[in-house]
Amino acid sequence: MTIDADFRSYVEFCRQRAETSLDHWLPKATTQPERLHAAMRHGALGGGKRIRPVLVYATGMALGTAEERLDGPACAIELIHAYSLVHDDLPAMDDDNLRRGRPTCHRAFDEATAILAGDALQTLAFSVLCKETNPEHGTAARLAMIENLASAAGSRGMAGGQAIDLASVGRRIDLPQLENMHIHKTGALIRASVRMGILGSPEASTELAQQLDRYAKCIGLAFQVQDDILDVESDTETLGKTSGKDYLQEKPTYPALLGLKEAKAMAERLHREALESLQALDHRANHLRSLADYIVSRTY
Repeated sequence: MTIDADFRSYVEFCRQRAETSLDHWLPKATTQPERLHAAMRHGALGGGKRIRPVLVYATGMALGTAEERLDGPACAIELIHAYSLVHDDLPAMDDDNLRRGRPTCHRAFDEATAILAGDALQTLAFSVLCKETNPEHGTAARLAMIENLASAAGSRGMAGGQAIDLASVGRRIDLPQLENMHIHKTGALIRASVRMGILGSPEASTELAQQLDRYAKCIGLAFQVQDDILDVESDTETLGKTSGKDYLQEKPTYPALLGLKEAKAMAERLHREALESLQALDHRANHLRSLADYIVSRTY
């Protein structure tokens, strides 16, 4: 499917806002301890698709929220994602040497510094939500955002999904088990991104919030299915990370379980369900629709 120029411009607009916010909140590399802060910036400012901040902006703006009210939540989400990648790449986890076309954090610095950088990126995310100065976010909304992010990142969210993933290496698991793993590992933070956009827009009804959450759940799974497909079909240079590692490490994936053809069909089905979840929203949700298109058609 074709991604139009208007959506590409919008994604770049959101990326630039997220980058500016990240640069603002991250300590400068010249601030002591310099090596730790340089590692944090390496992990958070190393490019990337910025899908999660885009989701925060696209959801909030679809509900009539100005983008400046969404900068803090978008930054906090991306800091959590950055910390997770730094830790995922460690020898004790996925043991990878390449991320976004550059050496992983523990390769560019060292393993101990990478662990500390991930820890510090995680705590900085919550500091941003506490200190972010938008007066239109009342105390209740801030607390809800903090709780949303903590739940998505914790043992019943992303960290729990990673634990299931590590325990599943070399094992044969069924489709419900694989979906459960990725609903937590990948999907939790994507759903939290949409939830951040909703929490920044108090006018959203309960019914609309549920529909948007359904959209987020579908694209979260579709994102992982497409990731698994690309690990089979793409190459290291295009991906910016080592291709084929899932197969070599005997990790459970959708192509391994279903076959490549059925995995692609699953991604398309999730894409359709995501679009159906947006039927109650008008043209302001077109960027959310285009984002669903992009997730299942991306090549890296």
